[in-house]
Amino acid sequence: MSSALYQVLHDTHYRYSAPVSLAQQLAHLWPRECPWQRCHEHELRIDPQPCQRRDGLDVFGNPLTRLVFERPHEVLSVSARLRVEVLARPPLDLDESPNWEAACLALSYSGKLMEPALLEAARYRFESPYVRLKQVFADYADGCFTPGRPLLQAGQALMQKIFDEFSFDAAATQVATPLLQVLEEKRGVCQDFAHLMLACLRSRGLAARYVSGYLLTQPPPGQPRLIGADASHAWVSLYCPRHGWVDFDPTNNVRPALEHITLAWGRDFSDVSPLRGVILGGGSHDPEVEVTVLPLAG
Repeated sequence: MSSALYQVLHDTHYRYSAPVSLAQQLAHLWPRECPWQRCHEHELRIDPQPCQRRDGLDVFGNPLTRLVFERPHEVLSVSARLRVEVLARPPLDLDESPNWEAACLALSYSGKLMEPALLEAARYRFESPYVRLKQVFADYADGCFTPGRPLLQAGQALMQKIFDEFSFDAAATQVATPLLQVLEEKRGVCQDFAHLMLACLRSRGLAARYVSGYLLTQPPPGQPRLIGADASHAWVSLYCPRHGWVDFDPTNNVRPALEHITLAWGRDFSDVSPLRGVILGGGSHDPEVEVTVLPLAG
């Protein structure tokens, strides 16, 4: 297949225990345009209607919708309806990438003028709110980064190591669970595995970014595809000076292709949360999120 077409439904519902008098929300719910992806239709349904809505781009170039609510409300629904075409990416020979030490050197500041692509990539080498740089993360990946090993080979080995040694457990972590705890307990979800791989790469001086999106999941044999049964997904993109950005999915031990839909990217989850904001009032509340990814005929 040279491409795949999908309809994505992403519904978020808040029901507050007390009225919200004022609120501002940031929504990353429109997929960004990429060489391997086209968004043919997008619609954002919001109830109640915001007093202000502004569409633009965030500092990483992702589509961002800013919403302001100035009337009291006890419920909030934000629903995205997307039709996205994912294109096949060109084949890649991992052996042809430069060794990882050369990549680190190219990304290091040396007092010389850096090429624009390297300068842009360098912003993803540093700590971020959910990704700390520690020697323990570099040590965990030691066996993958042997001297002189091609960078993309090492990245793939690290992806497989996380896949082999960690268990998917939706009850094991929360958004703010420290990565040291994830590393110790060897359990978590796609967000944790992406953050861990980022920490391992950045702790060695490499540039890597967090990618949010969706993944086409297959229902059990003989079972229908259930509406709302899917979820957002996360993976990692590693910068290689010769090849540009190359994606790795440590949750599934695959390099993303036609079944991965890219939504946004940033330093970590905090930059690309689908919906986040500040409210005045509201009391206790937990969002209900339903995601559906439906393959369509081309």
